[in-house]
Amino acid sequence: MAALGTLPAAAAASVPQRQRRRGAPLLAAAYVPEGARLVCGRQLRPAPVLASPSATLSGPARRRFLRAAPAAAAASDSASAGEAKLQGFAERYPTLVTGFFFFLWYFLNVIFNILNKKIFDYFPYPYFVSASHLFVGVLYCLIGWGFGFPKRAPMNATVLKQLIPVAVCHAIGHVTSTVSFAAVAVSFAHTIKALEPFFNASASQFILGQPVPLTLWLSLVPVVVGVSVASLTELSFNWTGFINAMISNISFTYRSIYSKKAMTDMDSTNLYAYISIIALIVCIPPALIIEGPQLVQHGFKDAIAKVGLTKLITNFFVVGLFYHLYNQVATNTLERVAPLSHAIGNVLKRVFVIGFSIIVFGNKVTTQTGIGTSIAIAGVALYSFMKAKIEEEKRQIKTA
Repeated sequence: MAALGTLPAAAAASVPQRQRRRGAPLLAAAYVPEGARLVCGRQLRPAPVLASPSATLSGPARRRFLRAAPAAAAASDSASAGEAKLQGFAERYPTLVTGFFFFLWYFLNVIFNILNKKIFDYFPYPYFVSASHLFVGVLYCLIGWGFGFPKRAPMNATVLKQLIPVAVCHAIGHVTSTVSFAAVAVSFAHTIKALEPFFNASASQFILGQPVPLTLWLSLVPVVVGVSVASLTELSFNWTGFINAMISNISFTYRSIYSKKAMTDMDSTNLYAYISIIALIVCIPPALIIEGPQLVQHGFKDAIAKVGLTKLITNFFVVGLFYHLYNQVATNTLERVAPLSHAIGNVLKRVFVIGFSIIVFGNKVTTQTGIGTSIAIAGVALYSFMKAKIEEEKRQIKTA
């Protein structure tokens, strides 16, 4: 669109004096090149520059405009500087910001595993504990929705039908993980859970029908060997912990499969909130059926006698909050990085959890268990690296 301007002074002077006395406005026209059309029967000469707004004002109006202009310009400059300052840090130091997210993810995960394990010293009821994790997370989401942080995404029957299988697998995986953590050492439970890539590859090959390259299958050999070696001499080994950890691996594998099918436009925070609500509904009946009678008879009484009612409730709330936050921060962290960084981050997280749990709880680890764990973690790292490289090559081919 052509820029708007005003008549030059000569044209303004040609307007009859009585029209200006009656307040008739000066003619205004678009800036036009030489040979432009006639406007109101007069040929307009091109204006070299746009006239200042103050040129069309007179008297008190002109003085008010001149006084307000510097203040408006200063406010505009201040707002621009403030906006640049807010956006500058994340843009100038993206690696530092991403590193902080990784640190927060690891920190929350390690603290959750330590506090969660300590609860079982005076409250050995993993089904109820796993339900309490989800209950606190749901409470956190409901409060956030109440204040609009974030705004609650609408739910309908179609989306609910897609999310139910994901939530059921999430509930089963979480409960069995908690049972495993209660039965064996945290370090050993995480060593068994290192087999999760093996189950993911098997599901991709035999359930989804997606061929897995031979190199990926070969990279999983150290994982299987390492877990087997570690299990043979693990001092805390028992079949309850081992079997539940394996069920957890299978459940989380199916969760990944159903998550790919449940493609929605909902943001990850709202999505995880709805999954937590459905998972809590799934977890409550087993907790009541399996552990309910024992809890009513002596479970709560024994725990209150050992630590007190206030500390018991506080510990449940804190552990549940750490569980929800570490999952939420993990999602936010992994959204900021490339697939390779994602893979490395997951491996390092497991190393941190295993290492800190051994230090905090003083678990005795045999030489053979240590070697087996190291081989398994190295195998997971190799598998994750190779899979990330393959995914990156596929992405480049699609975008080429």
